[in-house]
Amino acid sequence: MAITPSTSLRAGYGRQVDDTVDIHFETVRIAVEMAQQWLRAGRLADGPLVHHLAVAMDRVNLVEYHYNHDLLGHLAVPPPSAGTPMTTPAELADFIHDNTLSARYRQLASLPESLGRLTHLRQLDVTGNHLAVLPRSLGDLIHLEKIILDDNRLASLPASLARLVHLRELHCDHNRLASLPASLGRLANLERLSLYGNRLASLPATLGRLASLKELTAGQNRLAALPELVWRLTNLQTLNLAENCFTALPEAIGNLANLHMLDLGHNQLASLPESLGHLAALTFLYATHNQLAALPRSFENLRSLIYLNLSDNELAFLPESVGSLVNLIELRLYNNQVASLPESLGRLANLKELHAQNNRLVALPESVGNLATLKKLRLSDNHLASLPESLGDLAALTELDLRNNRLASLPESLGNLKSLTYLDLRANRLVSLPAGIGELANLEKLDLRWNKLSPLPDWLQRLAQRGCTVFT
Repeated sequence: MAITPSTSLRAGYGRQVDDTVDIHFETVRIAVEMAQQWLRAGRLADGPLVHHLAVAMDRVNLVEYHYNHDLLGHLAVPPPSAGTPMTTPAELADFIHDNTLSARYRQLASLPESLGRLTHLRQLDVTGNHLAVLPRSLGDLIHLEKIILDDNRLASLPASLARLVHLRELHCDHNRLASLPASLGRLANLERLSLYGNRLASLPATLGRLASLKELTAGQNRLAALPELVWRLTNLQTLNLAENCFTALPEAIGNLANLHMLDLGHNQLASLPESLGHLAALTFLYATHNQLAALPRSFENLRSLIYLNLSDNELAFLPESVGSLVNLIELRLYNNQVASLPESLGRLANLKELHAQNNRLVALPESVGNLATLKKLRLSDNHLASLPESLGDLAALTELDLRNNRLASLPESLGNLKSLTYLDLRANRLVSLPAGIGELANLEKLDLRWNKLSPLPDWLQRLAQRGCTVFT
């Protein structure tokens, strides 16, 4: 008879199955083992026949389990009660669907070695359990393409994972991994490797062989360097090294010509390599919470950037070359020591958000008025004593935060900000306000506390009456 994935089996005494099906267990097992041997030897193509035999073998194994333990009924069983770990293939059967075993947050304490019999599986997801080790037989699941092991207690990975030649994604976030097996370098088809939130102080040099790798996430570990060969993975598109112990990066980072996202945040970097400018495809750069005092001259070449976060560093200025980043949409500079912004800032025609709070700014460039798409401008906690009239040209601006500066007056042009919904002027030295602010029809909140306004203008009451929240 033809053995297909739709074959129906039911376990009971005497190894009875559905009346319409009668399979000899050992015959099926021998057939599958021979097919697997021929497949490894290149004498048999991986196709439907091999897959159907593997599925039938898995089900026969489950039937035998029920028989051997004198269990009655169907293979599917209800989820275990809290605190009861599932440790048998039969108990896992209820979580297999469409070649995927998903047992997320089931309080699993272990996986059985017999898991390796489920050779038809393509995906395995055991997120959020109590797994401390994985069975070596995991390497027998040769058709696996994706494994998710996030949020467990794993201290190591079995070297047998190297046999999973079809594996494309391996996710091990938030475990207790202190090392990785060198054999991972044999996963030639691996495209995503996620190791966030572990205890890794180093990565094996063999990861440099993963020529297909597109995403490497190794944030929140104890890394101070990467193996030299990793910097040659030219297919990498995403590299996350945040929350580690890097004090410097090699010039070899410039080899990653296809990199789109680079996260270097929360390290101890005092500088960035000049070769960073070679990353012409880079669109997202996170370098927050480091010790950067300046940017490399090559920075102007990063013309694909749309998001740049340099907050929480020691930057004293931005170079004029920042105006070359013409595709930039969001620029975050807060918590630095920047005393002035370059006139070239006005060339950032696509900029929608500028966050420069908690710096040492004493003035803004007149060119700021050229930022026609700007929606959010946050300048709180600086040393601003005046603002340019061109500020009123920001027709798209919806949020303007100027609190805790040294402003004694405001430009009349603020009354032209017809899109403005939020205006924070707290803790300045204002003695009067432009009357045009009272005509801003979209204004929803105006905060004037801790100024020297006396008397208060009459139009404040009209703003409040039409629904604007006014704090004085």
